[in-house]
Amino acid sequence: MKRLIASMMGALGLLAFALPAVAQAPKPHVQASLVADAEGISPGGTIHVALRQVIETGWHTYWRNSGDSGQATEIEWSLPQGFTAGDIVWATPGQHMTGPLMNYGYQDEVLLPIPLTAPKTAKVGEAVTLKAKVYLLVCADVCVPEDADVSLTLPVTAKPAGADLQWGAAIAKALADAPKPAGLSAVFAPAKSGLSLAITGEALKGADLAGAYFYPYSPTVLDHAKPQAIELGPDGLTLTLAPPAAGYAEGKPPTELAGVLALKGKAYEITASPGAAPAGASGLGAPAAPAAAGKASGGLGLVAAIAFAFVGGLILNLMPCVFPVLAMKAASLAGHAHEHAAARRQGLAFLAGVLATFLGLAGLLIAVRAGGAAVGWGFQLQSPPVVAVLALLMLAVALNLSGLFEIGASLQGVGQDFASKGGLAGAFFTGALAVVVAAPCTAPFMAPALGWALTQDPASALAVFAGLGLGFAAPFTLAAFAPALLARLPKPGAWMETFRRAMSFPMYGAAGWLAWVLTVQAGSDALARLLALAVLLALGAWLAGVAQHRQAAGKSALAQGLSGAVIALAALAGAIWPAYATPAATGEASGESAAIPYEAWSPEAVAMAQAEGKPVFVNFTAAWCVTCQVNERVAFSTPQAAAAFKAAGAVYLKGDWTRKDAIIEAELAKHGRAGVPLYLVYPKNGGEPEILPQLLTPQILSAAVETAAR
Repeated sequence: MKRLIASMMGALGLLAFALPAVAQAPKPHVQASLVADAEGISPGGTIHVALRQVIETGWHTYWRNSGDSGQATEIEWSLPQGFTAGDIVWATPGQHMTGPLMNYGYQDEVLLPIPLTAPKTAKVGEAVTLKAKVYLLVCADVCVPEDADVSLTLPVTAKPAGADLQWGAAIAKALADAPKPAGLSAVFAPAKSGLSLAITGEALKGADLAGAYFYPYSPTVLDHAKPQAIELGPDGLTLTLAPPAAGYAEGKPPTELAGVLALKGKAYEITASPGAAPAGASGLGAPAAPAAAGKASGGLGLVAAIAFAFVGGLILNLMPCVFPVLAMKAASLAGHAHEHAAARRQGLAFLAGVLATFLGLAGLLIAVRAGGAAVGWGFQLQSPPVVAVLALLMLAVALNLSGLFEIGASLQGVGQDFASKGGLAGAFFTGALAVVVAAPCTAPFMAPALGWALTQDPASALAVFAGLGLGFAAPFTLAAFAPALLARLPKPGAWMETFRRAMSFPMYGAAGWLAWVLTVQAGSDALARLLALAVLLALGAWLAGVAQHRQAAGKSALAQGLSGAVIALAALAGAIWPAYATPAATGEASGESAAIPYEAWSPEAVAMAQAEGKPVFVNFTAAWCVTCQVNERVAFSTPQAAAAFKAAGAVYLKGDWTRKDAIIEAELAKHGRAGVPLYLVYPKNGGEPEILPQLLTPQILSAAVETAAR
């Protein structure tokens, strides 16, 4: 029996590591090439050659100042004699929040023009080959240094050549859009919360200054991750910039502040010197709130966060994702009802399993975030291999509850063996499994506590997660120490076998739900492969049960050996046949209802809708988030909600976090959240959003949309 259990657990463990091991051979995440804006170059003439980067979806490269981490792209030229290349004309970067770090760079595709000048002695009619070595760092959840050899051959023409038909217009646009000086006046002065940067000039009058952002050329003059509060004025704006975390050298602010002021569709180079802000730099409005995180969780202290986590853990027991394991808890508690010492040991073992798993997940989460990955609560369910393994584990538990095979008890002695050593291990495992299946849920009070914890030092964060675990385990553990309560439960008997088998069906449901999540993440091919592995696992479990029956009857245990072979075959199938394929599009897969039309969330979509004077409802969701799916059915998929959205003219945006997304993770962190669901309602007249409760009703949803439309 011990060999059987070891073979099953080893096979599942092997499968967990084998699934991702079948990924295709590494390939560059950035396709780099050289393109020119002209069909040739004349002696003494200058053209622009652009470094074109085609970046894999979800990855990004870096600007000249990479921000808190990263590395700017570098080019090492090998040019014909006399040819010279100038500096890169950097495109305006975007913001990439990775955990607590803010980085600046590019995604999808970018052209970086470089002026190239030919010598006057270049011979007309010859072809010259421009060669370069490109060094870049490309990052997503991890960072990969890459290099590429690029080249471009151009003819030397007697006169300036015409524009290249394919790339001439694109490079011209890149040059036109690149930040340039515009005669802006910029000064800065020390402020209570850092530096106050005031910018005025004709170019800013009448411009859309909402969402203005300052990208400094120096990486050490400000804290990139802190928000930049904006105050508008008749002639410009004032930005409040936080000082770097390490402070200024010798306590003195910089003597110059140079960089790029990025507006909607425009960007300007500025160089600010110390001085008093002009009167027209601010005064039209109150400073913008730096983030909603302070409202959501920033005001919590350690004691309050632990208390919130404890209450959230208590409520987590009532969430639908935990229902399958409640059956296992109930069966175990009934088995101990009249053995008080055994019941107490079981309660403590369950508590230990809960705490160990919560703290283990928390430690992994903290470590991964410290490494720069954009992850939050439930992060493990964003990995298709992990989801596949969990689905198989839930199936194995369900088959065990159905009586197909036994672990830790004989076929006849289910109730009598609960007090044994194996029973304690089972209670520990039940606690661990309860935490695993609870991960997709976020209970009230839990979200602000976790949002606060993940911005603190590791010790404080672990203390909050421990409070969450104590709250989650408290009902079962305290019940195990309550003799009066236990005395009311029926004595162990034959009914327990029937009850146990009936409770296998919630576990089958959990396995089916995880299979659906895998389909959302990785497509229908992944589901087919998972089902094949599930059949092999079920066959192995059945053979294990046959072996146990034969062994109990004193017969050969050949079937036991066969069961191990079948389970090993399942692991081998996982190693050679990937359980996930090309990720499927997730826009339709997070349980969305067709009753309310929606668009994909992006910061730009929110800004555009607000500019049009419309209320905006943002739903951050995920296919693996059970709370999200319940809200979809209970609140969003109702005529009342659909009518409210239509009457208010509200724009409905969805941010799908089923797979990892650094931009969504940064937005969650901005509002003090570490996981989904998160519901934001922006009023039509602008301003900060209202954060709705995590459990919605049609009434709450309709009232929030109607209020935002006033």
